[in-house]
Amino acid sequence: MQKPPQPQKPQKPQQPNGHRAKRSGWTNFTGRLRRRLLAYREVEFLSTRIPGDPGAGEECLLLVHVRTIVGRVHYRMCPDCARAVITGIVIEERFLAAGLGTRALSHLRSRHPGITWGSTLSLRATRDLLRRMRIPAMSAVPVCKHMPAASAADGP
Repeated sequence: MQKPPQPQKPQKPQQPNGHRAKRSGWTNFTGRLRRRLLAYREVEFLSTRIPGDPGAGEECLLLVHVRTIVGRVHYRMCPDCARAVITGIVIEERFLAAGLGTRALSHLRSRHPGITWGSTLSLRATRDLLRRMRIPAMSAVPVCKHMPAASAADGP
């Protein structure tokens, strides 16, 4: 009499070096860690503000990784009233969970000390980021008489 074939046990996922992962989420964890390190070490911030430019125009903080723009933060700032409004945040998808948005907003705060920040953004991802950074939501009305009205849409 022949024995029926035994069902095979599922194989554990293989890592590129040939070793099996100890946990199923291990490779996801290392990927997220690599992206976070990449975001903190290799992404530079460049401002599009022209030095000596009077007035409160639209400014942009570019997030650059190896000569490629991976994100932008659009904002309007009035140095006379010490207020600023974030009007758009765009970050490439691979850097969304890497903490790059938090780092960019922290950079803006440290670059412009004494400025009160607000936002007109309403999409869930940006709303959550701004809540974590304790930046209050505002209406689309002008923040001060020097600043033109900010749009209430997400992104530029």
